[in-house]
Amino acid sequence: MAEQVDEILRAGKAPYFHGLVVMRGGEVVLERYGSGPDYRLNEPLGHVEFGRDTLHDLRSVSKSVVALLYGIALGEGLVPEPGAGLVAQFPEYRDLVADPARAHLTIEHALTMTLGLEWNEDAPYTSPDNSEIAMELAPDRYRYVLERPVIEEAGKRWLYCGGASAVLGGIIARGAGRPLEEYARTVLFEPLGISTYEWSKGTDGTASAAAGLRLRPVDLAAIGQLVLDGGRDIVPGEWLQEALRPRVVIAQDFEYGYQWYVGTGERRWVEGIGNGGQRLLVRSEDELVVAVTGGEYNQAQASAEAVLEAVLDA
Repeated sequence: MAEQVDEILRAGKAPYFHGLVVMRGGEVVLERYGSGPDYRLNEPLGHVEFGRDTLHDLRSVSKSVVALLYGIALGEGLVPEPGAGLVAQFPEYRDLVADPARAHLTIEHALTMTLGLEWNEDAPYTSPDNSEIAMELAPDRYRYVLERPVIEEAGKRWLYCGGASAVLGGIIARGAGRPLEEYARTVLFEPLGISTYEWSKGTDGTASAAAGLRLRPVDLAAIGQLVLDGGRDIVPGEWLQEALRPRVVIAQDFEYGYQWYVGTGERRWVEGIGNGGQRLLVRSEDELVVAVTGGEYNQAQASAEAVLEAVLDA
């Protein structure tokens, strides 16, 4: 495996590569780090020499971590079951709660990104034309999401939506009675021995549930190992089974669970995927966890794909 990965890196086939941690059978079997320009969301960090202790944006892999946090909070009785009404969790928006077109929205629709609301993240993540960026700039992120025009019945079609993750983060924080990042620290990070992390915040001071988490790749891999292990005593096992079950088709052999991607082809896998080449892949049949970080932001993830392919082929 190391030989295949090193050949990819030597040949310059992964120019945006930043970090790789591979675990097998619960042990780290390979680590590699690179260098290059990086960002904290849209804040330039300059040229970075990456190592084991360097934090890295997870971008939308943050969403998959939020799904784990929802399961923990559900097990503690802090948040409603997925079948509960979504808009009802924000009673201060009386006009939206009273809107019959939104009455059928549930938390599960947010978990599966099937809200049926207008949302577009095709524009670059540096532009307010991107719905997620517009949400971050809005005076009230939760109202911004929940008041989007209804364009179709919920539950029918997967549409990528960082706003869904933001709303889930808000429900967790309200249920826990503290900010999302503080709840994550006590119920997930500290039990896993993760002592160093950051969670970028919007202008309103709220952690970006959709894209703001920053971890060391080795700690991202530890979260993947937790998933592989069935949650241990940290995430309820029943929740993980539900979260990782394929629920909505994205493409052939590629589906979505609760904020996790699910490969449904010949070899089953689950994965968190983030802009720039951030990947967390878990394949239970091989007892394999692969964490990749990269700097290919707002582009195809060719570098991450090359490194992942080298690991999986090996």
